[in-house]
Amino acid sequence: MSLMHAEQTAIRHPGDSGRLMAWVAIATLPGIITLTWHFGWGVITNILLAILMGWSLEATVMRLRRRPIVATLRDNSALVTAILLGASLPPASPWWLLLVGMIAAIIVAKHLFGGLGHNPFNPAMVGYALLLISFPVPMTQWTAPLGLLSSQAPSLSDIVFHITGLSGTTLPDTWTGATALDAFKNKPETVMASEFWATSPLPEGARTAWYSVSLAWLAGGMLLLYQRIIGWQIPAAMLGSVLLAATVLYAVDPSHHGSPLFHLLGGATLFGAFFIATDPVSAATSRRGKLFYGAGIGLLIMLIRTSGGYPDAVAFAVLLMNFTVPFIDYYTQPRAQGHSRPNHGIKPPPSSNEDRR
Repeated sequence: MSLMHAEQTAIRHPGDSGRLMAWVAIATLPGIITLTWHFGWGVITNILLAILMGWSLEATVMRLRRRPIVATLRDNSALVTAILLGASLPPASPWWLLLVGMIAAIIVAKHLFGGLGHNPFNPAMVGYALLLISFPVPMTQWTAPLGLLSSQAPSLSDIVFHITGLSGTTLPDTWTGATALDAFKNKPETVMASEFWATSPLPEGARTAWYSVSLAWLAGGMLLLYQRIIGWQIPAAMLGSVLLAATVLYAVDPSHHGSPLFHLLGGATLFGAFFIATDPVSAATSRRGKLFYGAGIGLLIMLIRTSGGYPDAVAFAVLLMNFTVPFIDYYTQPRAQGHSRPNHGIKPPPSSNEDRR
């Protein structure tokens, strides 16, 4: 979203931002509940800590900038950023990891650029990408899907002791496990896909858990579409390009590439399509531009998953396409009323000798 568009929206509809962000937060509930059911209390502690940190950082920055604190918190942008980042991190992440991520998201990615409506990059993904690059070990220690009420799952007190560092130990190996995409990414090249899955490389029920979580994010995304909080262009283009690229790769070499269904449901693809890529500030704004933007994210996801060093790649794909948004918006401007053709950013030739001077 251009700065002018963001500012005009805020002026004409001052209450819209808070209402829209509230609907986004409500739409995350199916995904959060499903994540918690499969991966335990660590999901809730992530989100609650991130929200408290996000509100505190937002209030601190507003006080330093001598801006109204309550009015800023009511726009719910810090709330949504905290929810998205907290849900993206491995459950029961230590408090300091969450704090570093929220500082990067709220202070660096948002307020250093001027605040809501001025940030060129998705704040939650800035925080996530920084943590993944800087702290790869804790960022890959995802909790095994032991369930919320299972006797084998860590209790809430165990989680609290772990995230605060009071226990002095890390989570037991029986509580942690690789994600589906991470496991497949690190399989030996000489091992075929069928042989790899036959060895049961994931904790019991892990693939089912990830698939159900993805479907829960899809349900939340459908709510956003129904309420017209987001448009269909970005999710459709992103998911379409992921499925197309995955289908081609799987048809060429099914022994070393995951199936289209695996790439769609095995990671954060649906979460990214409906909740990350559709960020109204950092995404493309024209209808045609949204299609290019979403398709670019999907292709980058598949490129990084197959040839890069990171198994999921949604955060990096979104941030890379954030770079291109000014270019996309500039060259996909719709035709203005009264003009014969759209302005594609090409300066018209001078019409007279005086213009040439």
